[in-house]
Amino acid sequence: MARLHYRFALLFAAIFMLAAPALFAQSGTIQLTVDATQVPLGIVKTHMVMPVHAGPLTLYYPKWIPGEHAPDGPISNVTDLKFTANGKVVPWQRDKLDVFTFHVNVPEGVTHLDVDFDYIEPTNGPYSGGASSTDKLAVISWNQNVLYPAGAPSKEITYAPRLVVPKGWKFGTPLPIASHAGDEITFKPVALNRLVDSPVSTGEYYRVVDITPPGEPIHHEMDIAADSEAALNISPDAIKKMTNLVAESGKLFGTRHYRDYHFLLTISDHVAHFGLEHHESNDSRLPERALIGPDAEMMLGGLLSHEFMHSWNGKFRRPADLSTPEFETPMQDDLLWVYEGLTDYLGPMLAARSGLWTPEQYHEYLASIAADLGPATPGRTWRDLQDTATGIPGLRGGRGWGNWKRGADYYPEGDLLWLDVATIIHQQSNGAKSIDDFCHLFHGGPNNGPELKTYTFDQVVGALNQVVPYDWAGFLHEKLTSLSPEAPTGGIENGGWKVEFNDKPPMRGLRGGNPGDAYSLGLRLGEDGTVGDSIVDSPAYKAGITAGMKIAGVNGRVFTRDLLDDAVKASKGNSEPIKLLVIDEDYYKTVTVDYHGGERYPHLVRVAGKPDYLDELIKPRAEAQ
Repeated sequence: MARLHYRFALLFAAIFMLAAPALFAQSGTIQLTVDATQVPLGIVKTHMVMPVHAGPLTLYYPKWIPGEHAPDGPISNVTDLKFTANGKVVPWQRDKLDVFTFHVNVPEGVTHLDVDFDYIEPTNGPYSGGASSTDKLAVISWNQNVLYPAGAPSKEITYAPRLVVPKGWKFGTPLPIASHAGDEITFKPVALNRLVDSPVSTGEYYRVVDITPPGEPIHHEMDIAADSEAALNISPDAIKKMTNLVAESGKLFGTRHYRDYHFLLTISDHVAHFGLEHHESNDSRLPERALIGPDAEMMLGGLLSHEFMHSWNGKFRRPADLSTPEFETPMQDDLLWVYEGLTDYLGPMLAARSGLWTPEQYHEYLASIAADLGPATPGRTWRDLQDTATGIPGLRGGRGWGNWKRGADYYPEGDLLWLDVATIIHQQSNGAKSIDDFCHLFHGGPNNGPELKTYTFDQVVGALNQVVPYDWAGFLHEKLTSLSPEAPTGGIENGGWKVEFNDKPPMRGLRGGNPGDAYSLGLRLGEDGTVGDSIVDSPAYKAGITAGMKIAGVNGRVFTRDLLDDAVKASKGNSEPIKLLVIDEDYYKTVTVDYHGGERYPHLVRVAGKPDYLDELIKPRAEAQ
């Protein structure tokens, strides 16, 4: 009997190795050296030494990048790819069905494979594949600079990373450092999933700001890289409020799930502007004068607070369908209304609690997203909130028509949905419970450092019911499948407020241009008159104006923003239409916009007789720092 088992074991092993040779391709630490010394020229060089066995080997370039929700790994920027072993070239082939996959036949007797390639900077791709370097700074996203063997989860593939930066440049990262000598940083060995989750910010003009609240045992800092020394001059008041943000996050969640935290902030006009979450850091980009302009705190609260919330909601707690074993398996985005929508609600709420936003700014923010999700987004009548999440991998981008196609509306509509949830918790518990109790329950637990705890729709519903019993499943299904043309403002109204339009312009820092154009003429315009979008069935749309056109004249005069604003203002009570000269590709045409409503801007106003729970939700919870 023992010998029979032995034979079966040998047979099973042979079949297993033939069926999946890649599983045995890597059984040791991969040495990774990333040379960023040529970043000013737009090149980052990768050298890897990978333990291998003889035979077929499949390697992947990271495709589905966590937090980006689409297969947008910047493979087109990989150049000069070479494999060598024992000083000899090893041929490779790209997979015919997947351009992110490479096949190599490792020769007999080879135990280590050398892999070299260049990554081209800058680029115009989405998120971390966008422009990430200038002559003075760079953000190194490790997913751009690695290949990894097929057949094992990313958490079981270990790298020993080393980074070389331009002479004299400073850096920031959550990665633990083994040694640092001159311009070379050697990091401690790390699993691939954690490596990709830990970018490095580096630059000539660099500042580290400690924002750890008094008594907080876990270190928090801002690592700021800029294109000039002057751009680093963040105000003491902004530093204090960022410190408040850290304190408020502790009160909201009751725990942390990281060893320390780095706000990696890049200040430049020449990089892609976005925010991308990581478990122990965030990669956030703002214009060069963001920290020294009048809207600094508004911008910090709008971007950094959101990305910080993701450490709990998105990184620690993540939808099961977004928690793939490596970066090749497709992700399913159906729960992005929790991953991003809840984060989009919590970020502004904590921006207000910390003082980065004033209550008035928070009100204006809610009014603007509610207005955008009403008649300014007629696409809500055919495409529901759920589909904006499910369809995002292949349905984002493109020129114009955003109001009709809809885009990533799981952000703003998710914000309003979770505000509604917060007010229902308050009402159903007679004020005994709040959204903070849900965050404590759902995102709580001990701090074991960065770890992942997945969830499903049913588990979200279950947690809500633990906080307060209610038909949460029915409520959420109704909101997710609604095709109502009206904005979902239940949370605003439950909070004692409502959205109204008047001729008072919005506060600074909320929008560029004149947002009232969307709610009056039905246009979203650039400063030069270029039409970014024309809202379906609006006065401008009915007049024949659409995305990509350019307004060249207003009522017989050469276009300026002021002239258009004056024309909209004068339209109230005026029977004469607004005449616009429009450039449509190679043609000029005059259109007549039949609009007579004057300026229209959204604002929140109090509802008489209702308690103000909205402002109660944004009151500070932590002691002032």
